[in-house]
Amino acid sequence: MLGQVIDWKLAGTVARGVANLQPSGNPEPFEQLAAPAVEAERLVSAYTGLVAAQPVPVAEAVERPGWIDANLASLQTVLTPATERLNGKLGPLGVVAGGVMAIEAGAISGFLAGRVLGQYEFPVLEPDRPARLLFVTPNLAQAAESLEADADQLLRWVALHEMTHALQFGGVPWLREHLAGMLRELLGGLQINPASMLRVPDLTDLRAMLERVREDGLATVMIGADKRETLDRVQAFMAVLEGYAEHVMDAVGADVLDDLPALRSALSRRRRDRSGLLKILERLIGMDLKLKQYELGKQFCDGVVARAGIDGLNRVWLAPETMPTWAELSDPAGWLARTERVEPAF
Repeated sequence: MLGQVIDWKLAGTVARGVANLQPSGNPEPFEQLAAPAVEAERLVSAYTGLVAAQPVPVAEAVERPGWIDANLASLQTVLTPATERLNGKLGPLGVVAGGVMAIEAGAISGFLAGRVLGQYEFPVLEPDRPARLLFVTPNLAQAAESLEADADQLLRWVALHEMTHALQFGGVPWLREHLAGMLRELLGGLQINPASMLRVPDLTDLRAMLERVREDGLATVMIGADKRETLDRVQAFMAVLEGYAEHVMDAVGADVLDDLPALRSALSRRRRDRSGLLKILERLIGMDLKLKQYELGKQFCDGVVARAGIDGLNRVWLAPETMPTWAELSDPAGWLARTERVEPAF
């Protein structure tokens, strides 16, 4: 079966092994999620005006294996169309190539499984499939310990962030299909060369690849220069999603959390304090781009709200056309000028 080019069972085994190498904490203090989730939905909806058309997913406490299963299931829906393009190209080398890709997918998922605190999770290429609201309790416990944060305060703060995503996708009807469409466009330009997958690169190949990764990130190496505009749109879209959630968790948290500045400072340090090896790994898998999305997206959202309030920022949800471009993320005033004739929907 072409959808089985990647050995997903092997990927899961690798992911669990990598996840187990990372420190974790006692999940028990973070397993009662009903009250923080209800509070977060009420507060985020009151501040933003976002209301889900259907009930938001029930908050689930999961450990790392549960998150890995969910992540790999979503990843499979994304990568299966790409692997189907290999039909007839791999021949007897398919098993080897599938093993290599499984190890790569598993290693990345395992690394992330040791770091993610919460996630609004859904199959991105299947917009009609139900979503889940996951909280990875061993990671929350380890973060609380390393950040010297109160467990209840940290959980409520993270819940604000993840509930914002739940209300974004649950309250903006075009959002999931728009994201799926952009990703389908990107995957259509994915460059897969079966021969190069199994060939040991020479020094010139490595230097060229590392230079491209250093300048533009791994995504541009895999997608190709002709899809750079689409990649920029996806990254700008993700920056708005993350920046909006970052803005909301601070704006709302300021009124209900005892020491928000300390939490924000500690979380920023956690995101940036990595060993040299982890920094390299994060660069290779694109986590550095995610950090930029958090930072640039939050700066954009904070800048818009400072000028036009949350109603002004909510113009991003009116239509795909009102989403800021990558350049506009650094120019909130210019984006507001471009969208000033559009009435806020919330």
